[in-house]
Amino acid sequence: MAGSYLDRFALNGRVALVVGAGSGIGEAGAHALADCGAMVVCADANGAAAEATARAIVSAGGKAEGATVDIVDGAGVRALVDGIASKHGGLDAAVTTPSINVRKRMLDYTSPEIDKVLGVNLKGTIHVMQSAGRVMAAQGRGSIVALSSIRSITTEPGQSVYAATKAGTVQLVRTLAAELGPQGVRVNAVAPGAIETPLTAPIKDVPDWYEAYARKSVLGRWGKPEEVASVIAFLVSDAASFITGAVIFADGGWTAADGRFDPKV
Repeated sequence: MAGSYLDRFALNGRVALVVGAGSGIGEAGAHALADCGAMVVCADANGAAAEATARAIVSAGGKAEGATVDIVDGAGVRALVDGIASKHGGLDAAVTTPSINVRKRMLDYTSPEIDKVLGVNLKGTIHVMQSAGRVMAAQGRGSIVALSSIRSITTEPGQSVYAATKAGTVQLVRTLAAELGPQGVRVNAVAPGAIETPLTAPIKDVPDWYEAYARKSVLGRWGKPEEVASVIAFLVSDAASFITGAVIFADGGWTAADGRFDPKV
């Protein structure tokens, strides 16, 4: 092994794209990759928020630039990715985090609501993976990280379409990992648990709901975006060079125990 183990976590000289960098896990992920040495393109449908994240990184001594992209727009995603590769001489990492949820019972879902959730969470994720994958396959290297969720394997009332998209994301990751492995491209998923982000903000407004989620984690609390961002940075780095097609759960032990009863044994 060339270099130290610490060197394997460094991203110096790497070019990374983080989609969804305007807030939540995407914002934290952009900061994490920049802190590790990468030049980060912070992209988001909210261009002002993406630019704000990029400015914060630069102010902290990192390298970043902002961009506006709607992942539902496949042509727009491809233009962004190709533009990054042309400007910076390649693309070493791509992280896609945007997701939406419509919390309602399956029987009450409308067709437009189904299309909306599928459009962002699955179709949008595919667009990022396709565009980044094409560039990385051509250059013979790269790492793609997509955000799944604990809802990929466990669900609750009101989570039907969201849960389906997160399970689907896992299969997209596994398939692309199998297809691009021979070209030196790694593809992985991170599955967060209860993380305090704009997506989960409505839960915090209901104390009983918020506390129930905290108790479900074996750590007894919610997670923070930076705790997921650290996993993203690891998967992007050479420290994860033999990890592909994997799903890493950052859920505080949510999926490790049922949490319904603590037997006296």
